[in-house]
This record gives sequence, structure tokens and C-alpha cells, in this order.
Amino acid sequence: FLVEWSSSEDFSPLAGEIIMDNLESLRCTITGLRTGQRYYVHVSAYNMRGWGPPRKSTPEYASPSNWKDCSGREPRHRGHTEALERLLQQVRAAHQHYNCRESSKLQNAGRKQSVSRSLKHLFHSSNKFVKTLKRGLYLSVIFFYKDNLLVTNEDQIPIVEIDDSHSSSVMQDFLWFAKLSCMWDDIRWLRQNMSVSVSSSTALQARQKMLSAAAQLQNLLGTHNLGRVFYEPIKDRHGNMLIVTIREVESLYSFFNGKWMQVSKLQSQRKSLSTPEEPTALDILLITIQDILSYHKRSQQRLPPGLYLGYLKLCSSVDQIKVLVLQKLPNVLCHVKIRDNSNVSKDEWEWIQTLSGSESVESMDHTSDCPTQLFLYELQMAVKALLKQINLPLHQAKHFRLYTQEVLELGHNVSFLLLLPASDDVCTAPGQNNPYTPHSRFLNLPLQMFELGIVACFT
Repeated sequence: FLVEWSSSEDFSPLAGEIIMDNLESLRCTITGLRTGQRYYVHVSAYNMRGWGPPRKSTPEYASPSNWKDCSGREPRHRGHTEALERLLQQVRAAHQHYNCRESSKLQNAGRKQSVSRSLKHLFHSSNKFVKTLKRGLYLSVIFFYKDNLLVTNEDQIPIVEIDDSHSSSVMQDFLWFAKLSCMWDDIRWLRQNMSVSVSSSTALQARQKMLSAAAQLQNLLGTHNLGRVFYEPIKDRHGNMLIVTIREVESLYSFFNGKWMQVSKLQSQRKSLSTPEEPTALDILLITIQDILSYHKRSQQRLPPGLYLGYLKLCSSVDQIKVLVLQKLPNVLCHVKIRDNSNVSKDEWEWIQTLSGSESVESMDHTSDCPTQLFLYELQMAVKALLKQINLPLHQAKHFRLYTQEVLELGHNVSFLLLLPASDDVCTAPGQNNPYTPHSRFLNLPLQMFELGIVACFT
């Protein structure tokens, strides 16, 4: 087939053409079109007698459009990134000015005092890796290359102590610490400026200790980049809690105070200091380290370009909200692909706006001759596939809704339409039955960790 298109009805001049000689798929994609420009398309067939007369398309013409054309509104996040960057620069400038004044005062201190402090700091026990856990909060790093892990000279995973005790409300501090994975280079700056504002606030003091532990690991290993924070801390029944960061390196290059060892060898050498019934957090880390590495690798995967249908399901607890994701791709919602083209046209979006909450997508007629006919069929297939993926019967589709406020454009030509359950089921509250807990294919990620995964993969 010969596909030709033009911006004029008489096809003079032609804007382009495509010859389709592989008839396994009767679709082609026309690129390089201008938004709002009217285009006409016709198709000619070829056989042994030559080219036949061209047949016009139905409808005769179409104009490339985008869903934002419906309301004429600007993108919701337009200018937000730039505004936040300006605010950050203002904060940096103010703190740098303050630090310059403070450092000029400190330069007048006696040499003897600074030397004695330096020596004390050099030999202080906190500048060493922890070998055993003693009812406290700790920070550990996992640097890996293929099946090799970075360990200390004593064949231990690098661990430092954050605090010799911790409260049961440490989760908010953990989620705050997870955001540092986007700004490891600023640890020193954050420590300096937080120390100025530290008061009797328990939260500020706890976070200052977290910053100190991160800086200590950076100094011991000789690198700023500590990787990404694992989505949950590892806890045991002995009162220990272990925050884990993970980083994949490009080669087996040397780190300060460290060497490389195969994962299997490290696991076999580990002599447990606890019972099998009540393992310590360090034992749990070593036992589950392959699962942790697998999670990290899967969370780095990026979706290929296209339009997807995602299922938004939340689960709340006393101190946080979690998002339902698949274990095999934890950085995005449970999803199926609708099509390769990520754009949602104006006509398609206007049709979505007409959907009522009581009208079932899967029962709608897709045989009518309209511009959205193909889109309706693709959406129906996606809804059926998604319900099957999340283990829900098809008849429940009549209770589901499409999110009609916007198309979520994640970047790299990846867009999402959201499928929402009934209003009362969007967020499972404490005490309610959660049908996804027993299924090993699913994870419930803290909302902040989910957001960090989106940022890491699509920006």
C-alpha cells in the first residue's frame, strides 16, 4: 500500500508518503505533523497490474491535537520547577553568607584547640564501621557490581550508627532521609545549616544525627554518592532498625576502607549472632540481600514510549499512605499498555469527558463510525487486561471510573490514564480487607518512596 498525505484537499503538494510492503500489520505512523494543521490522507493498493486509484480516508481529514486543547489551560506544573530552583538558590545564598561570617569568627580560635579537636575527632570511635548491632538505629550501604559487594576490611557490610536508640515514630524521619538520595552532594551544607537551627526539637535532633551518619559513611568510603534508599527500613525483635542505601557501580574500582567480595561468599562467611527464630536486622539484611538487589534493578527500569492505563489503589495506616505497585516494576502503578502513541487527542479527551460514573467502559458500543472508535476499542481491551492483572472479575468494571482531570505525562513520551475503583475503595483504611496483601506479585510502597521512583526514572 502507498499512504500519501497533504495539507491540501487536492494533494498538491504532497507532504509525505509511506510505502507499506510488510502487510503483517495494516497500520502506519505518520510523524512530523504540525498541531492544528488539517491533513488529508489517501491510500493506494498495488498488485501485479500496478497501482490502483487512491481511496480517501474516513473521515477525509484530521488535525493533530492534544488533550490540553480542550480547556486551553496551561500545564499544571508549568514554571514550578524553575520557581523551586530560584527558591533553593536564594536559600543557598543566604546560608552561604551566614557561613562565611561564622567561619571568619572561627579562624580566630587558637591553633592548639583546633589541633586537639582534630586529634580527638580522628581517634573517636564513631569514625569506625559497626560490627554488631546493639538496639539502635543504623545506616548501611550496599555497593554492588554484578555479583560482588563492597565490604569492609573485616568482611562486613559497611554500617555506621545513627543513634543508640530510636522512637516508634521514626518512619517520618526515614521518609525524610530517603529524599537525601537526590542530593548527597549537599550533605555537608545541610549539616552546617541544620546545626544552626537545631533546638530542643526531637525531630530536628534525629535528622541531624542521620545527616551525621551519612557524612560519616561518605568520609569512610571516600565518595559522596551513597545510592538510593531502600523503600523500607529493616527491623528486628531486638530493637534494631537498619536503613539501607543501594548503589550499582560501573566497575570494581577501589573505595577507602573497603574491598570486593562475592555475595554468596559473604553470606556463607557470616556467623549469625542470633537465633534463627529471632534474627538480627543484620542477619535479615544478609539473608534477603538478593531480593533487595533485585528490587533495586527492577526499580531502575523505564517504560517504553506509549499511552498506558494505570490502576490507582492506595492503602493507609496510622502514619503513612502506601501505593499498590507490581514487584516486577515498582517505580510505576500497576498498568497495561493501551498503544504506542503517547498522545491523547482533543477528540479522544472530549469523549473521555462525556463518560459518566455509572456508565461502564467495557459495555459501551465501539462499532459506531466515529473518530474515537479505535481508541474506545483499545481502552476496552486495556481495562479487561488490567482487571485480570489485579485479580478482579470483569463485572466490577462498572464500578470503576476514569480520572478525567488530566493525562499524566511522566516524560520520555510516557503518558498515563488512571483507572480508579469506586470512591470508597480508592484508599483501604486500617482494619479493612486488603485483597492485594496475600499476592506475592504486589508491593505497597510508601507514597514518598513511590514519588522518588517516578522522579528517578522519568526526569
